[in-house]
Amino acid sequence: MAEVIRMPRMSDTMTEGNIVAWLKEEGEAVEPGDTLAEVETDKATMELDCYSDGVLLHIAVNEGTVPINGVIAVVGEEGEDWKAAIAADEGSGSAPAASSSSPASEPVTVEPNNVDIVESPNSAKPESRIKASPLAKSMASEAKIDISQIKGSGDHGRIVKKDVEAFLRGTGSSPQPQPEQQAPSAVQPFAYSSGEDSFEDIPMSMMRKAISKNVVANKFSAPHFYLTIEMDMEKAIESRTKMNEISPTKISYNDLVLKAASVALRKHTIINASWLDDSTIRYNKNINIGVAVATPDGLLLPVIRHTDMKSLSQINAEVRSLAGLAREKKLPPEEMQGSTFMVSNLGNYGIEEFTAIVNRPNSCSMAVGGIVDKPVVKDGAVVPGKRMKVTLSCDHRVVDGATGAEFLQTFKSVMEDPIRMLV
Repeated sequence: MAEVIRMPRMSDTMTEGNIVAWLKEEGEAVEPGDTLAEVETDKATMELDCYSDGVLLHIAVNEGTVPINGVIAVVGEEGEDWKAAIAADEGSGSAPAASSSSPASEPVTVEPNNVDIVESPNSAKPESRIKASPLAKSMASEAKIDISQIKGSGDHGRIVKKDVEAFLRGTGSSPQPQPEQQAPSAVQPFAYSSGEDSFEDIPMSMMRKAISKNVVANKFSAPHFYLTIEMDMEKAIESRTKMNEISPTKISYNDLVLKAASVALRKHTIINASWLDDSTIRYNKNINIGVAVATPDGLLLPVIRHTDMKSLSQINAEVRSLAGLAREKKLPPEEMQGSTFMVSNLGNYGIEEFTAIVNRPNSCSMAVGGIVDKPVVKDGAVVPGKRMKVTLSCDHRVVDGATGAEFLQTFKSVMEDPIRMLV
């Protein structure tokens, strides 16, 4: 019996997927595990894999956006009526609900990959496109080689990672330098220049669309207020220096911030709470801190789970690993879910103070500035000091001013005397 394939929900915030390219053609035999298409979501570009044996009878959308549960394709036995299959599927009400809680009705699975290049709809159609895995295309682009010169060893001549590696080792043709590419976009940008006016219109990526929608919803659905506190960082600097003399992992100031925040969150549980609806506030038992990571396509928030139960070295290793995956567009959606608090640190950019938007359903976010040298008064004398400011953004439906201030006082006391992280 023919199987109707619909657009699955690949992340918790996804409302539609953008079909970049099909790797199988209509009439081509498929089997479980075959990659059917590349789909751009709001967080990454994913591979859409097949679960059925048979023939790809029909491709519903060659390229472009499809809402969750929209029909993508039909797989069945050769000669089957795909139109009847779609009609029967819709008539039976078997279309899955728009949520991630119905895996049994989703005929596809997705795997994150390393695609950074999205082809334009003005490029070749699937019949004439070069067949290559997303990772192989990315590797070829980074090496500035013409991928059409590489002979593929995969199914139906598909170019895979090992083919690019062999080519670069010199077992294939000599690589041909390619011109620098402009920033990737789903469609061709529109550029205009006349006299003093000059601009370029580039359509937003799926990730940027999701970010814009989320920040608007986060900002205007919760009544924000902000609390800023300044702290003495001299002991933190001294402690970090001593730790790094003996630690195989070099501890960063951000690691200290995350650990200190987790200690303060354990004491002030309301800051670790979540607003669910007009009648419910959830007090989270676990402390899972989301860490803002800048990527070329936008901000991602990998989550450090059970932060309060981890050492500084463990926090450092996990942040590095997840941030690396985020920048390579390999971070699985589940690693960006379940945060109870968020930290955004712009100290490395020379920013002394800023405010962050509360990331729903969290009740608070913390913005961390850089450490600055400034004159301070100690024991009645003006002396050089090291100071850092943090600003707590609070959802006033959950957190009151005094509660937020008490949290910041605890956070400050831990940062100013890091040995308290061990107590």
